[in-house]
Amino acid sequence: MPFDASDEHQLLQATARGRCILTFNIGDFIRLAQTYPAHGGIILAQQSDWTLSGLIAAADAMLSHTTAADWPGQVRWLNERGRS
Repeated sequence: MPFDASDEHQLLQATARGRCILTFNIGDFIRLAQTYPAHGGIILAQQSDWTLSGLIAAADAMLSHTTAADWPGQVRWLNERGRS
């Protein structure tokens, strides 16, 4: 995907590939979730709350406790699984 792809393009491409997307861009992706309710899943995180290793560990924990069938149309906060 191009580095400068729009938020909408990123969400639609992730959805087309059956993937959820992890983003710090909370406001824009909440609006996109309302525009495209059949998206592949959105994981939101506050950028200032995470170290890279903590972000990876929390995302891994969240995804390890779900299946692909759990994600379509879902918007979840990564913070629900803990912070680094």
